[in-house]
Amino acid sequence: MPRLLLAFKAALLALFLAVSAPSHAADDVIKTVYHMSEGIPQASRAINNIRNHLAADPKAKIVVVAHGLGIDFLLDGATNQMEQPFAGAIGELAAKGVEFRVCNNTLVSRKIDASKVAMEAKIVPSGVAEVARLQAREGFVYLRP
Repeated sequence: MPRLLLAFKAALLALFLAVSAPSHAADDVIKTVYHMSEGIPQASRAINNIRNHLAADPKAKIVVVAHGLGIDFLLDGATNQMEQPFAGAIGELAAKGVEFRVCNNTLVSRKIDASKVAMEAKIVPSGVAEVARLQAREGFVYLRP
């Protein structure tokens, strides 16, 4: 009887470990949220980071969430510090599956019409709530360039 109980406990432990251990299969997609809130210099860094990220991991799922000054690069006519438009880079990254999300609270508080937001971007009610939701409910890794 003790031997049977010991075998049962060992099987139960093995089952628990198999169920609770994270999967690290080679085909797992790593999901990353890039948090943008600092304006144009941060956006320039982020664009480069995201390009490098996708070059190293083409299967990566990337969502860029912007609020505060972080939305500026996603507005019509936005340019980087060298007066180069962001529109091309946004379109290029969106074509590779990168999603862009803009905080509606920021649009309202800054009195920016939603029509000024790049067509590739989706408006979400709250940028910070979106970052938290992606991390807590969808398992995204957090990066702040």
